[in-house]
Amino acid sequence: MGQTFTGLLKAVRARSGQDAAAQAAPLALRLCGDYLAGLAASGPVSEARRTRLVAAIGDLTAASCTDADSLFDALLRTGQRALDAGGDTENRLALDIAVEATGLRPRSKGAWRLRGRALDALGRRGEAVEAYERHLTLQQNPSSAGDIVRRIATLEELRACLDEAAGLLPAEDGARLRALRDAPAGEARTAFAEVVRRRTAESGGMADPAVRRLNTLYAAYRRLLDRDRTADPLLGGVEPLGVPALRRLVEGRSVCLVADAPAIAEEERVPGGGLAELIDGYDLVVRCDGIPADAPRTDLHAVTLRGGTPWTGPAWNRRTRTRIVFGDTLAPWRRALRARLVPGAQDHIGDASLRHPLDDPALLGEEDWGPRTSTAFTLLRLLDFLDAADRLDLIGFGLPGRLLPRERAWVAAHARHEDETETRTALR
Repeated sequence: MGQTFTGLLKAVRARSGQDAAAQAAPLALRLCGDYLAGLAASGPVSEARRTRLVAAIGDLTAASCTDADSLFDALLRTGQRALDAGGDTENRLALDIAVEATGLRPRSKGAWRLRGRALDALGRRGEAVEAYERHLTLQQNPSSAGDIVRRIATLEELRACLDEAAGLLPAEDGARLRALRDAPAGEARTAFAEVVRRRTAESGGMADPAVRRLNTLYAAYRRLLDRDRTADPLLGGVEPLGVPALRRLVEGRSVCLVADAPAIAEEERVPGGGLAELIDGYDLVVRCDGIPADAPRTDLHAVTLRGGTPWTGPAWNRRTRTRIVFGDTLAPWRRALRARLVPGAQDHIGDASLRHPLDDPALLGEEDWGPRTSTAFTLLRLLDFLDAADRLDLIGFGLPGRLLPRERAWVAAHARHEDETETRTALR
């Protein structure tokens, strides 16, 4: 940094003592001085990330003698370095800097983003959502802030898990769970687990439907706490799509799953034909596994990776707005996505929360289906479970071989109507 640690501390304190009229952010410098004093008392700084934070504080101190724009940029960089360091003390410093930054420039997108991330890191999720939403309102192009949109959805789902779980518990335990809304992740995880263990033991196990639902909510909560905050950069900018986004995609819409069968593909090719007109009348057209080369429309495409084997089916190069890849094993699933996704062939890709929905305790948790479930039935059962579509129909699945025997039995038990030709089966 060009100066000793003690010299930097003296410089920070000197700058922070300047008159507020000549100093744009005196409070931030005082906060940084207090932080450095705490580090000096605890011994040498050895951690690389904390060392970078100290260097950023040095840059901020130097920028206090320059113009307001340079100082503000240095202020945001220091706050970001504090977050990168990752400790509780550093997270609090980042929040203090962010509060100062949003006070100085209330219309700064970067300042509100920093404030949201600092609140998020401290477990103050309700306030974090408010800061993130303020950031979004200042965005001229909201689509460029996909990571913030995803994080807001995650935080809202975390709260929804706690609220629903609290409603399944006696008043005292319910109040304890609601108090976790703004608790640090480690504390929330431990307290929720303890409540679930105690309630499960008191109820005599998983025979109670409320206890089963409570355990499902806990699994979902744990998964959401551990979810990555940003998209995988190796996916080439494709927007990940999780459970909440999939529910929003189908909510209130008419959806049809079209069977990958030669007879269906041939009939659909007939211009103005009855089947082509029928399929085009749905809001969302879904196809599984192979997409016919001349299929006129596919809005959602789903495929399945079997075990840890490489993908050997048709290339994922047919255009669709959304693609979901099911797979049992995480590492091969990630490798397949990175290797097989064709840039421009999809706008959204299902994230890890949609990887194996049937036996995922955070979703359906129906482990008895086994590993050979067809792609079509996996997606059908997922959409039926989400209970968001206004209409959910199967096209061509009455033909032999389109579903496994157990899957056909499930469809028959849940179907509301099947036309005489067995071409269309209505589930809702």
